[in-house]
Amino acid sequence: MCGDCCKLYSVVINFHEWLKIVKQYGVEQTVSGLDRLFIKRSSDGSCAFLCNFASNYLCGLQYMKPKACKLWPFKIINQPKLGYARDAAYEYRENELFVYVDPMCNGVRYGKPTWEFSNSTLREFVEIAMGIRDSQAKTTANLVFPQRYRSFRASGMKF
Repeated sequence: MCGDCCKLYSVVINFHEWLKIVKQYGVEQTVSGLDRLFIKRSSDGSCAFLCNFASNYLCGLQYMKPKACKLWPFKIINQPKLGYARDAAYEYRENELFVYVDPMCNGVRYGKPTWEFSNSTLREFVEIAMGIRDSQAKTTANLVFPQRYRSFRASGMKF
């Protein structure tokens, strides 16, 4: 809930995610690049949907959060492209995947992962990456954002 990922990176969205955001908040909350769609960034450089509640940062798109945000800070791919293949390897239903973490995330703790993380939390990230699962349980705070607050940041209002 530090919000650093939402401040440091542009959020890439797929066409389906773009449609949902445009339907709810309008096309002006998105930006198109040459070959990608993005969530608009606010004047301070952060994601347009990043909300600050008492020094805790929350996602205004919690109920329709893009896949890129659900997976942060992990990158899950089917080929070892970023090195350390043996350390990054993860077996899932007879598939060998490679899981990498962005070291910019302040929530990352280095060392041997717990059984719970390896067999439950990481599994959820993998299932989201593979499109098997859409909802999050272990990989988010699951805070319910009241409807009346959902469009404040997108409309330029701060709270």
